[in-house]
Amino acid sequence: MTAAEQSTPVHGVPCWVSLMTRNLRAAQDFYAAVLGWTFRSGTLGEGFSVAQAGTMPVAGIGQIAPGLPTATAWTPYFAVADVDATAARVRERGGTIAVGPIRLGPGRGAVAADREGAGFGFWEGRTPPWSIGRDGAPVSLDLRTSHAFDAAVFYAGVFGWDPLEPGGCEVGYAYEEDTVVVRQGGRTVATLRGGGDGASPDPRLRPRWHVRFPVDDLTAATGAAREAGGTASLPAVSPDDGPESVIGDRDGALFTVIARREAAAPE
Repeated sequence: MTAAEQSTPVHGVPCWVSLMTRNLRAAQDFYAAVLGWTFRSGTLGEGFSVAQAGTMPVAGIGQIAPGLPTATAWTPYFAVADVDATAARVRERGGTIAVGPIRLGPGRGAVAADREGAGFGFWEGRTPPWSIGRDGAPVSLDLRTSHAFDAAVFYAGVFGWDPLEPGGCEVGYAYEEDTVVVRQGGRTVATLRGGGDGASPDPRLRPRWHVRFPVDDLTAATGAAREAGGTASLPAVSPDDGPESVIGDRDGALFTVIARREAAAPE
């Protein structure tokens, strides 16, 4: 992607999702079979690729360097103006920095974990045009945590979520549901939900960021995942988005597929 095709996202807004995997080609084959993605080289060098849904950039998939003890997981990235200052705020608020800050291609990034161990990243620089819930981007990013309000305090402090900041993110809290909704420009860009259990043996229940990708046929996607060597849960109904299933790829990285909603008929 050329510089002209990239943009500088708003500070604090989710700007990308990425998967680090042990076998890049095997991962590409898996996601092509399950989600119909195609792949092209990116700007981060050899071992990184950009997944596309049609012509739209969806996500990044990269090869883990041999011997590097990095977990295979889908990681959301948030745009920041200064990656070093953001890393300092993560540490000040009890989080940890796993990788970086380091320079990667046209920008600088880092991978961190919040106070409950949920992994996330942040990026300083330009990115492909990408927006939650639009075009090829995931339909949603959801954090499962033990207490949504405490998590919101952490992330608001790290990323400067402030409804008074022009163009920035605003945060709303539903006390009865223990849910925090993060909006930017009137659109929901992230949801923080309570109910996570750090001691659960089920990785789906432990604190982590859930990435949801839309599919036209949920049954076909889960069947393809199993045939390609992954796992898929029985479909369940999301309170917000409809039928969905949690899929684990060949390396165990979890993501969610959700049945794409049909566009409303014009009145």
